[in-house]
Amino acid sequence: MVIDFSKFNIEKASSFDIEIVFTIPIAKFRNHDYTWIGCPVDCVANQYSPKIIQLSNGFFVQANITNGIWEVNKNNARVLLWRFNPEMSSPMAQYLGSKNEKVIVQAEQNFNFKEHPALLFTSNEAIEISRSKIPFSAIAVFTDHCDFDTAENVSLQRTFFKENAIKISKGFFLNHFSKRPDNASFRNDAEELTKWKEDGHELCYHSLSQSIKSEKDSFDDFYSFLPPFADVETWIDHGYQPYNLSLFQNRKVANKVYEDTLEQKNIRTLWNYIDSGTATSGVINQLNVQHFTLSRFLIGNKDLHFIKRMQLMIKNIIFHYYNDDVLLLQYKSTATHFKKLFFQKKAGSLLPLLKNAFKLSAAILSVFIFWKRTKIKPYKLAKYQPILFKHRIFEKEFYIFQTLEMVDFKKALSKKNIDDLIQEKGIFIAHTYFSVPMSYHTGRMFATPNTIDAVVAGNFTYLGAKIINNEIWNPTLTELVEYWSNFDTVVLDVDLNGVVFVKNSSELIFRTIN
Repeated sequence: MVIDFSKFNIEKASSFDIEIVFTIPIAKFRNHDYTWIGCPVDCVANQYSPKIIQLSNGFFVQANITNGIWEVNKNNARVLLWRFNPEMSSPMAQYLGSKNEKVIVQAEQNFNFKEHPALLFTSNEAIEISRSKIPFSAIAVFTDHCDFDTAENVSLQRTFFKENAIKISKGFFLNHFSKRPDNASFRNDAEELTKWKEDGHELCYHSLSQSIKSEKDSFDDFYSFLPPFADVETWIDHGYQPYNLSLFQNRKVANKVYEDTLEQKNIRTLWNYIDSGTATSGVINQLNVQHFTLSRFLIGNKDLHFIKRMQLMIKNIIFHYYNDDVLLLQYKSTATHFKKLFFQKKAGSLLPLLKNAFKLSAAILSVFIFWKRTKIKPYKLAKYQPILFKHRIFEKEFYIFQTLEMVDFKKALSKKNIDDLIQEKGIFIAHTYFSVPMSYHTGRMFATPNTIDAVVAGNFTYLGAKIINNEIWNPTLTELVEYWSNFDTVVLDVDLNGVVFVKNSSELIFRTIN
């Protein structure tokens, strides 16, 4: 069944939905872990998950292309929504105004489908596609921020990952401009960073320097820098650098100028400056929305003392559950005025502190009053499982990725979490700071400036063994993008005998299911 677009101008749309109503109820939905589930729960399939349902009469229905999102509401099992760029499915952070106030915007996308969306009906077998180059396995990707890297700990990290057969996408500062003189940079540590590349890791720009220069000097650096290698294709925003993806529009830089600069530097993949959530016990798979709820986060931190647990819960409520621009500003303002009042003894901060704290308290209290409902509601920026999507800056589309914050490697990479990731055929793109030295970061990699924590080392050894055993695919971010880009072009069809087949050649891995 081909969907008719003759009366709808796709090129002018920023998003749209197709509502498909079946006379026969939907009995089963193919889940992100490649298993069948019923529809007593809301079901969502993003671009990289199977788009297959089974009706109660036994017929399979699947999409001919992977584009868009399938959604079935638990309260209406006869309606399938095929959604294209719905709100919060491809989110991006932008910083606006003189105070760099954070807002969430939706990516701009071109709807250039290989073929028009269609539904394929069959009573035989459906076809599903592997997200992994290791057929239907889990995927682990690390994108490391180099904020605390030094010549010494960068070398120690590389040796450690080599011993455990783990690849990462390693952020680096191209220029040396930092308040910390021992910060690693390509300018000072090119030999060591080149060894990372030789070991099979990917090098990624983490903006261009640790500290911020004047706006003129910053943009001079951005427009004139020479890539150290031709294949540095990934850009990870750092701080409030004015040329960041999240900030350039706030500096009135034309989209075409920015796009042209990225193309000249061969940059094609950028971070959206957003985490789906924070990894902890039971929170590891970006495809599983049940991992991104307040209930799951609370359970994952039940070993912490009450005050610390509540501090983290409040932060999670504000930053992930609500993720509301106004509440975020009130949260930051409350923290600022608290410090001014109690540490700097500025009495003028009392009134704004009370004002913002009252508004925050009302929002937080509402969560706990309706806890039975709110505790299982997926975070807004995780509901549609945004992991990799496209964004048009001016005319050209770039790949944008979303991450999972990973600070506590004792909990995040515990054997139980790794086993769960394998069982669910899940994926994470971790947002890490491997070299963070601060003692309040529990579960950090370095126990001392030159020794790896024993428990963390054991977790990485276990992960490495699973990678070697082909239970987990461990690509660099660019390797993941290269494989997943094939999802954009694959087309399925059904023949006169009701057999679904792959219509065009593809590097993707397929299998039939019944």
